[in-house]
Amino acid sequence: MAESNRIALPGSEKSLSDGATLVGPTDPNQLIQVSVVLKQRRQLRLSDLQGRIMSHGDFASAYGAEPEQVQRIHEFAQQNQLQVVTSNNEDEIRRRTITLMGTTANMEKAFGVTLNDYEHPKGKFRGRTGSIHLPAELADIVQGVFGLDNRPQAKPHIRRRGFKGELAEKLTGVSDAAPASTSYSPVQVAQLYNFPEGVTGTGETIGIIELGGGFKPADITNFFKSLNLTAPKVTVVSVDQGTNSPTNANSADAEVLLDIEVAGAVAPGANIVVYFAPNTSQGFQDAISTAVHDTANNPSVIAISWGGPEDSWTSQSMQAMDQVAQEAAALGVTITVAAGDNGSSDGDTDGGNHVDFPASSPHVLACGGTTLESSNSSITSETVWNDGSGGGATGGGYSTVFALPSYQSATAGQTGRGVPDVAGDADPDTGYNILVDGQQGVVGGTSAVAPLWAGLIALLNQKLNTRLGYLNPSLYALQAPDNGFNDITEGSNGSYSAGPGWDPCTGLGSPIGSTLATLLTAPPATTTAS
Repeated sequence: MAESNRIALPGSEKSLSDGATLVGPTDPNQLIQVSVVLKQRRQLRLSDLQGRIMSHGDFASAYGAEPEQVQRIHEFAQQNQLQVVTSNNEDEIRRRTITLMGTTANMEKAFGVTLNDYEHPKGKFRGRTGSIHLPAELADIVQGVFGLDNRPQAKPHIRRRGFKGELAEKLTGVSDAAPASTSYSPVQVAQLYNFPEGVTGTGETIGIIELGGGFKPADITNFFKSLNLTAPKVTVVSVDQGTNSPTNANSADAEVLLDIEVAGAVAPGANIVVYFAPNTSQGFQDAISTAVHDTANNPSVIAISWGGPEDSWTSQSMQAMDQVAQEAAALGVTITVAAGDNGSSDGDTDGGNHVDFPASSPHVLACGGTTLESSNSSITSETVWNDGSGGGATGGGYSTVFALPSYQSATAGQTGRGVPDVAGDADPDTGYNILVDGQQGVVGGTSAVAPLWAGLIALLNQKLNTRLGYLNPSLYALQAPDNGFNDITEGSNGSYSAGPGWDPCTGLGSPIGSTLATLLTAPPATTTAS
């Protein structure tokens, strides 16, 4: 319970998940690890940078955590019998994150919460309800506390064609048993979208966030050998004890391999770093923060294929992750995010329209999905991906959390950030050939579009000898019809229909890579998004 000298941390309120059943109090001696995220020492305004890309060192000095405030959290930990387990002080300042470990009893006392164990159809979890409480003198410097609650936070946005009941249901909760039709290698998709030639992504590093599953090196070797490509260097980074844990093709391994194989085939010269973290709000937050501030691997683009409806997140999670996305922009890092596979409802059962987060962050490139048909190496038809009830459809719509960013024009009186920004092939019926745990399969979902765009951006970075970074303002500023996009004007994702120009199904459209390489030669605009 909260003590009288403590106040509720704004945005930390949690409610019980639908379908959760109380088991009982969490073992008071169970060890728990939490991440305390501090506020920036001064507010980051991207417009103040005037397009300048900051170094990690300069960024930490200007916007990282105040050392004095870090010390105050250390003292708070000591007072509450909690151990500081963050790797080093520089990391604490750069990521504004201090990791604490202690028993359930001490965590409950330190943060004014009650922790219970719950049963849920998706698995057991430790949960809380209500707000986190902090001493008044700390509440004004803390942005969020993550890890007290470890319920599953996100799902991978992948669909597998014709796999009746197993993989599709395990990953998305919906079976996609549509008949087989067309499939492509990632290289063929890149060719259809005229990705720039003469570059391979050499010198670039693509980061990939994974909240489950794993890969076997043999799959990567064999997949790229089948394409007559040299397999990319793949580095694994563990976040919050997350590990590369491959099991079988009916698991999140399919997501991991899809991301690596699409990004790697599109940009075979780029290095790939996979950040494995637990599927919790803490794991997701820490994975993105670790990737953005990774001075060892230094990714220039990060692909995220996981997410959930905005109303499944706490406000503190969304604001903290959006702020890390702003930090990525300042460091010249582009973040591409899948927009979801459940149409305009985003799989929410309340009957309303919802967009997926983190795709709804105005500081990421949200990636929607299309159905792509071709003949003789040319696109013959491209429409909004919508396979009907149970089959999957691209996410899209308007945020109820983030305001309309300056780079988007008001549409039909909407005041929220529009999703997606861009699109690409996502229909499993025109899907991607991949190799998972020794099994060949065809998959789709907007999960494929995020690594596809990540690979394209790696190519563009090399071609233009720059970091495009936060390129949303630049993309929206390009003038149609020769703006580097195939405008998708047919189809709907449920409540929204495609039309000329931007729409909440496929955004600006699918890429014409060679045209974008020509149009984006000027430095990208870095204006504040909201």
